[in-house]
Amino acid sequence: MGSDKYAFRRATIDDLPLLVTWQAQPHVRKWWDMDAPYSQKDIDEPRVSRWIVMLDGRAFAFMQDYTVHGWQNHHFANLPKGSRGIDQYIGDPAMVGAGHGSAFIRARMQFLFDAGAPVIATDPHPDNKRAISVYRKLGFEPVGPVEDTRWGLILPMLAKPFAQSDG
Repeated sequence: MGSDKYAFRRATIDDLPLLVTWQAQPHVRKWWDMDAPYSQKDIDEPRVSRWIVMLDGRAFAFMQDYTVHGWQNHHFANLPKGSRGIDQYIGDPAMVGAGHGSAFIRARMQFLFDAGAPVIATDPHPDNKRAISVYRKLGFEPVGPVEDTRWGLILPMLAKPFAQSDG
């Protein structure tokens, strides 16, 4: 499935009902602890870019990328300037397990690398085997032991820019 099929549009306050619906899905709720819905302040947060992922005009997933240097004592703060962190989920259960996750994540990663990110970081829960498998397929490697952070238990993983033949 070509990554050019995916579009990313900025999430807005008008997307909150959709995000609440997606976050209530059992497959999302298991890994995405979000009891309080986003607010306008969250949407406007300059350290985080939040996206609605579209396929053929249909919204089906949420993704965010953020500066790893935006929070004091962040677990990825030692990464080079310009590094980005990513998080995402597929909200529409009908779209899970069809290869969309790895395809749209790769598309966003390529965009971030093309924009100059030297490294992309992610931090799945260590028990989220599906996410870890997808990340490994995309070139992420664990870079240390499991950590207990203020955002929960994580497995720190990093990816470097794709080789020319991979992109």
